Amino acid sequence: MKSRVPSLILGRLLIALVTLTIVSFAVFFATTLLPGDTATILLGQAATPEAIAGLRTAMHLDEPALLRFLYWIGGLFQGELGTSYANHVPVATLIAGRLVNTLKLAGLTTLVSVPLALTLGITAAMWRGTLYDRIVTVATIGVISVPEFVLATLAVLVFAVYLKWLPALSFTYQVDSFAGLLRAYAMPVITLTFGVSAQMIRMTRAAVIETLNTPYVEMALLKGASRPRMVMRHALPNALSPIANAVALSLSYLVGGVIIVETIFNYPGIAKLMVDAVSTRDLPLIQSCAMIFCVGYLLLITTADIVAILSNPRLR
Repeated sequence: MKSRVPSLILGRLLIALVTLTIVSFAVFFATTLLPGDTATILLGQAATPEAIAGLRTAMHLDEPALLRFLYWIGGLFQGELGTSYANHVPVATLIAGRLVNTLKLAGLTTLVSVPLALTLGITAAMWRGTLYDRIVTVATIGVISVPEFVLATLAVLVFAVYLKWLPALSFTYQVDSFAGLLRAYAMPVITLTFGVSAQMIRMTRAAVIETLNTPYVEMALLKGASRPRMVMRHALPNALSPIANAVALSLSYLVGGVIIVETIFNYPGIAKLMVDAVSTRDLPLIQSCAMIFCVGYLLLITTADIVAILSNPRLR
């Protein structure tokens, strides 16, 4: 029978492309609905109507929204993100350094959260029903129930105010040693790791338990296979697809969580740049930052779908 894998992967990629097109339309028109007039905010309340009208013409704000959208989406396809209204420099220049910082934060969070979550999720499934499993389950539910800004505030109170181990703000420019790296990234990474790991632990545990309940795994147990060997040799390979989805869906939390974390800890990333751009109604900068987050989210979800397709033996 002919493999369905190539057609399914192509279908997922086409869905991602269509979704990105719809999202770009939503992002552009959502930013145009922000309260306040961009020209008035940039020039100040004392500006004359003539000056405001001239600036609106210079920035093409007096043109129809649909026409501005077509110009903008055409520029995106050509790699042209436009010019910042507030800073009068290319948006790509503003984003470049900040994007690197956000990727560093996301990378460090991934390096910490994924091994931690997979270990706790797999071991909780391995010893299901024990005191260890109950502790892990209750802890993850508790963390999931707490909003990100509360986690960040608690981290500041515990590690910065009471214990005085870490700074309340993240000063990445002071990183000149491993100790400096820990001090600069510890608070944001701890906060994001709690949020990312909790959901990943629950989904990983559920995926492994579902696989452990299959007849062939139960047969391996009856034949004398130890529980660790049964999980590592029989259950995990067949739970790869749901675990990959669990990892991708949990890491997509970084897209929203990083905005709150960067703002609270004053971390110089792209999320903080976007929040600052909202206050000045810097539309090209807001739109570009939002699209970067959307592309990152779609990449994670599409990657999870492709891994699920490739790991499914019934589709080969």
